[in-house]
Amino acid sequence: MGRKTRKVAIVGTGLVGSSCAYAMINQAVCEELMLINRSPENALAQALDLSHCMDFTHSRTKIYAGHYEQCGDMDVIILAVGGNPKNPGSRLDVLDSSLEMVKSIIPPIMESGFNGIFVVATNPVDIVTYAVWRLSGLPRQHVIGTGTSIDSSRLKTIISDIFPVEPRSVQGFVMGEHGESQFVAWSHVTIGGKPIQQVIEQNQSRFGHLDLDDIADRTRLAGWEIYKRKGSTHYGIGNALAFITRSVLNDDHRIMAVSAILEGEYGQHSVCVGVPAIISANGVQEVVELNLNAEEQEKFAHSCSLMRSFLESSHLVAPLDTPEIHPAQLGHAGNGSAATAEFGA
Repeated sequence: MGRKTRKVAIVGTGLVGSSCAYAMINQAVCEELMLINRSPENALAQALDLSHCMDFTHSRTKIYAGHYEQCGDMDVIILAVGGNPKNPGSRLDVLDSSLEMVKSIIPPIMESGFNGIFVVATNPVDIVTYAVWRLSGLPRQHVIGTGTSIDSSRLKTIISDIFPVEPRSVQGFVMGEHGESQFVAWSHVTIGGKPIQQVIEQNQSRFGHLDLDDIADRTRLAGWEIYKRKGSTHYGIGNALAFITRSVLNDDHRIMAVSAILEGEYGQHSVCVGVPAIISANGVQEVVELNLNAEEQEKFAHSCSLMRSFLESSHLVAPLDTPEIHPAQLGHAGNGSAATAEFGA
């Protein structure tokens, strides 16, 4: 009996989209991969280049350039479009141009009959993920942002260099905005199952000098350290996109930090931020609600409040004392023009 062909489309074939495609064919994430770009020639060139990898991979992925009207039977659509920030330091700089892009992309995708899962990398990813949900009309579980998945990976890498252990032996999450208001939920960071504070307390001579706030700052600024040296980050976020997509297609039920739309979880409503969640064939199967301490709860509430203020100013969500705005009523979000470059993470 034949197995269903797993089909994925990537919208945006710049550094992030092409890095994601490269990761996916090397990891055999899907059997069919369609690339879409505002420049069809670029999408075609990327598809041809990537197809020449097949002799050196473990399995064959059919890869080709396509169009929005071909998205109807896709299982997952990855959004990897985006613009570079005006000034390194805030991904919110590209909010207007990113919203303009998704407002032109989502309607034709939905008109194709698409009813799968969106995975979003476009920055500012928390706000854009919420916009994709509102524009698509899909259930909130079916729209996933990469969120703090890459930040959590950066945290684990930094910790693994300090202690030292293999990064996957570190468990923990960066939560909130994928940006300046993010925070590390230190009360839930463990090394080999042992709380990190306990490891430090019991090994004062080796680790007593560590400043957890400094580690959190290094984590938050890691993307900018890369950006200011080469102008983009794309390998890490490209792999994160492939990882999330594989978890959806394989129904893995893997827990990772992603941008999820909250409607009651952590006491938050009408907002999208990075939280640990179970990722399955249904998308965000369940948001994992950690028992945050008082300081972490305050930081989480602050990050959610900040993201909600941008959603309100962009007319993506109504203020709490007014009715919700229907997707059809979304107005012009700003004066930014669509950008052609990509800054993924």
